Amino acid sequence: MITAAGLTLAVCAVGIALLRVTVASPERCPEITPDALEASAIASAVWIEVAQYPDGRYVYEFDRKTDGLSDDYNVVRHAGVTMSLYQAVALGDQERLQAADLGMAWMRENLIEHADWVALRNPDTGLVKLGASSLMLAGLNQRRFATDDPIFDDLMQQLARFLVVMQLPDGAMLNYWNPRTGSPDPTVRSRYATGEALWALAQMHRHFPNDGWDEPSWRIADYLSLYRDEAEGLNFPPWPDQWAAYSLAEMGDWPLKDHHIEYARALAQRFGFLVRVESQRTGGAFNEALHGVPTRAAGLGTWVEGLTSMWRLSRTDQRLSSLESKIAERAICGAGILASRQVTVGEGAFWSSPALVEGAWFRDDITRMDDQQHALSGLALTQVILKLWEGTP
Repeated sequence: MITAAGLTLAVCAVGIALLRVTVASPERCPEITPDALEASAIASAVWIEVAQYPDGRYVYEFDRKTDGLSDDYNVVRHAGVTMSLYQAVALGDQERLQAADLGMAWMRENLIEHADWVALRNPDTGLVKLGASSLMLAGLNQRRFATDDPIFDDLMQQLARFLVVMQLPDGAMLNYWNPRTGSPDPTVRSRYATGEALWALAQMHRHFPNDGWDEPSWRIADYLSLYRDEAEGLNFPPWPDQWAAYSLAEMGDWPLKDHHIEYARALAQRFGFLVRVESQRTGGAFNEALHGVPTRAAGLGTWVEGLTSMWRLSRTDQRLSSLESKIAERAICGAGILASRQVTVGEGAFWSSPALVEGAWFRDDITRMDDQQHALSGLALTQVILKLWEGTP
C-alpha cells in the first residue's frame, strides 16, 4: 500500500521531472567566435543590401516557399533598417555606408515640413509616426559617429525639434502627428517610439552638448523608469524595451540617478531571462510543445541589443558592475543562437532565390526586413563583448 508520505514523494518526483524538462531544463548556448559573429553580421547586412530597391526602399517581406514579395511597407522599419546599417558602419564595417545613404535618401524625399521642424511621413498614407522620425534621427546620429561628417547637422536639429513637439509634460511621447489638424494626436502613446525618441535625443546631446537636448531626454528617462509600464498598462514589467536600454547606455556618464539604475537592472534581468528561455527552444514537435516555438530573429535580436546596451552601462556605472559578466554571458548566448539559426550559403542554394535566402532568418518560410535589422545590430554589438572576453583586437 502506498502511504501518504510515499504519494507525496512520488508527486514531488514527477513535479521535479517536469520542471527539469520545462522551465528548469538546461540552457543550450551554441559556441561562437568573434570571426563567426562578424561573418554572421556581414551576411545579414548583405541580405539587406541585396534586398534594397534602386529608390532606397527594402524588400519588406519575402516568402521563400512561393518566391513572393509582399506589397506592404513600413516606414518605421525602413528607418530602423537604415539605422542598423549606419550602426554597422560606426562599428567598423565601412562597406555598408552606400546602402545606408541610399536608404536615407528615400527618407529625405519623404519629409513633411512644419514651423521649424521636419518629420518623416508615409508617402502612401501621409501618416506621420514618431518612431519613423526617431529612428531616422538615430541613424543620422550613428552616421555622424561613423564619419564625423556634418552634412546632415541641420536636418538632425530639425528632426530633434519634431521629437520634442511630441512630448507630453510627464515625459511620455505621443505617437502620431495629424497633418489635418496640425497637431499631435493626444490620445495615442507608443511603447516603441518613446524609447526610440529618447535614444535619438540622448545621442543628439553627445553631438551638440550645448543645445539643451538633455532636458527632454531626462523627462523621457524618468517616465520610462518610473511610470511607463503602469501608465500604459504593460503586463509583466519591465517591458523589454531595447530602445530604453540603448538610451540608458548612452546616458551612462551623465550620470544616471538611482531609479534609472534600478530600471536598468530590471531590464537586464528581463532580457537575460528571455534569452535563457529561448536557449531551450531547439525545435521539433516535442520541444515546441514544452518550450514554445522559437522566437523570430526580430524579437531575439532586440533582446541581444538590450543586453549589449546593459553590458556597456555595467562598465560605465559601478552600481551595475557586479552584473557585467552575467550580462555578457547572456548576450553571447543570444548572439550564438541567432548565428546558429541563420541560413547559410549552402542552405540557401537549394531555394529558387538564394540571394534572398542566404544570410536571413525565417519563420514559417517568411522573413521580414526587421529580422535582419535587429539580428545585424545584436550580432555586431556582441562582437565588441566577445572580442574583449577573448582578448582579440
